[in-house]
Amino acid sequence: MARNDSTREQQSVRVLKVGERVRHILSELLARGEAHDDVLRASNIAVTEVRMTPDLRNAKAYVKPLLGQDEEAVLKALRTNTAFFQKEVAKRLGLKFAPKLAFKPDESFDEADRIEQLLSDPKVARDLGDDE
Repeated sequence: MARNDSTREQQSVRVLKVGERVRHILSELLARGEAHDDVLRASNIAVTEVRMTPDLRNAKAYVKPLLGQDEEAVLKALRTNTAFFQKEVAKRLGLKFAPKLAFKPDESFDEADRIEQLLSDPKVARDLGDDE
């Protein structure tokens, strides 16, 4: 039987911390233009979140080009350069295994806009009343 020296809460805190470190590393690499790709160098890209699997072997990086420009081209460039980013993350993290990166578009901004539009609808505003 395997020993479990840490609680689930401690494990999840570690997963969150590693995810945040990966986010910082990716953001730094993109801000400094260290990837040898013209599309990535020409774009300002925000890494909004990195979600790690509990075993720290896989990471989903949610990215958004500022102003939403050329999102498909940016995602394609990121996916093309995944090996470079994985190598750099592994080198800077110092973990036994390098997490496998997957780049995904961050759709939370679009969802926030949709909710804002719903809340500004006159029917919804009427139901909310003047209490706000």
